[in-house]
Amino acid sequence: MGFRKKNKSPPVLSHEFVIQNHADMVSCLAMIILLGLMFEVTAKFAIMFITVQYNVTEVLDEKTESVNLYHYGPKDVATVFFYLLIAVILHALIQEYILDKINRRLHLSKTKHSKFNESGQLAAFYLFSFVWGCSILTAEDFATNPTFLWEGYPHTRMVFQVNEKGRHPPPALLHLSVHRPHHAYVLNLHRLGLVLLVPHYLVELLFHASRLFYFSDENKQKGFTLWALLFVIARLLTLTLSVLTFGFGLPRTENHGFSLADGNFNVLTVRMTCLAAICLTQAWMMWKFINFQLKKWREHSQSQASKKKTFSQKSKPHKREPARVANGVVKPEDKTSPRARKAKAS
Repeated sequence: MGFRKKNKSPPVLSHEFVIQNHADMVSCLAMIILLGLMFEVTAKFAIMFITVQYNVTEVLDEKTESVNLYHYGPKDVATVFFYLLIAVILHALIQEYILDKINRRLHLSKTKHSKFNESGQLAAFYLFSFVWGCSILTAEDFATNPTFLWEGYPHTRMVFQVNEKGRHPPPALLHLSVHRPHHAYVLNLHRLGLVLLVPHYLVELLFHASRLFYFSDENKQKGFTLWALLFVIARLLTLTLSVLTFGFGLPRTENHGFSLADGNFNVLTVRMTCLAAICLTQAWMMWKFINFQLKKWREHSQSQASKKKTFSQKSKPHKREPARVANGVVKPEDKTSPRARKAKAS
């Protein structure tokens, strides 16, 4: 009896090794950064990863407490890097303790298993982002004051903690720096970037939630219809707010000109470039959406045609045997040979 070979662990720092142990590696790196806060020598470097650095303390009223506002700068790269590590850790936790357990019960195929994991992770991200963005917009009363998008531009000061209240915009710095770097982060258009992200997050959340329900039960497809409707509405809303801000709001503000020191980019060239970029992005998304819907429509038509063809073949009656009349009685045609009939008659 031969010995059974044991599965060897992949080589250190190989592709398979990183895939299997990326969550542990990232957790150790995040823990090292947090431990740096405990020592005076390393605290000034570790704090760069925890919070943004370009703070300005401002007192809005003598009776109220001071508010810590922030500019942006190159040190924000460290902050984005740290929260990227946290996102990787949360990704691994959701995968191991939620998605893997659901997959074991559903017994999905390899393709559906991969798509289920993808939609599960993205649904969690979009849910968190949508709730966070709504809390910010609710605190700022954007629904009752659309001029919030361009009033006081340039919006150079930000609030990092999203639960602070005040008349200054508290944008989600991490999300804006990742998703709208050229519009929101660099050009001090944090308010517009946040308003455009919230409906986008809602549409994507609905899409991936619908996919999760579809993989659990293929008869649950109503969510895709609602997603298609909201997708078109979100694209129209994005274009409307962008045209309103860049074509109507910003040209009417008092601060015009181009100044890197003041963070002012309110010139015609920058406004038209941003508007063109947004329009092209929305057109590309609509093109992909239309192709996706046409592909699904063709697949549905082919499926219905094949089912109809199969049903017609099953329901088609068989050809009856010809009959002959003998002595007034209808008898089926005798298919025996003449020699057999002659022998039978004798």
